[in-house]
Amino acid sequence: MVEKRLNDSDLSLIISKILRWGVTTAIIMTLFGGIIFLFHHANEKISFFQFVENDESIKNILEDTWKGLFVFRARSYIMMGILLLFATPLVRVIFSLIGFIIEKDKMYVLITLIVLVIIFISLSGGIH
Repeated sequence: MVEKRLNDSDLSLIISKILRWGVTTAIIMTLFGGIIFLFHHANEKISFFQFVENDESIKNILEDTWKGLFVFRARSYIMMGILLLFATPLVRVIFSLIGFIIEKDKMYVLITLIVLVIIFISLSGGIH
């Protein structure tokens, strides 16, 4: 049996597909949420100041978004699209780490782990 090793071009192809699918899925989710929003609120006037920043924890945002998807709440689909857009580069870094581990490239494994630690520390700052 012939064993095929993962090379740089294979890793690049996998990562490009992850980025493409992540962005495409995020766009579709956000567009679907926008259509639902317009369907329910087409005749309403919306003030610019109606949208304010919300200081909820990421845990609450994820729970509310997940629950809202099942009842076709427009805001939840838009938020899921935004969260997917944020998650796409994170998934890319994780797959890069896996690729570097498979390639046994210790320096890039270390650099990628440092990047992941920085990302998770910054994310944990929003968790209450």
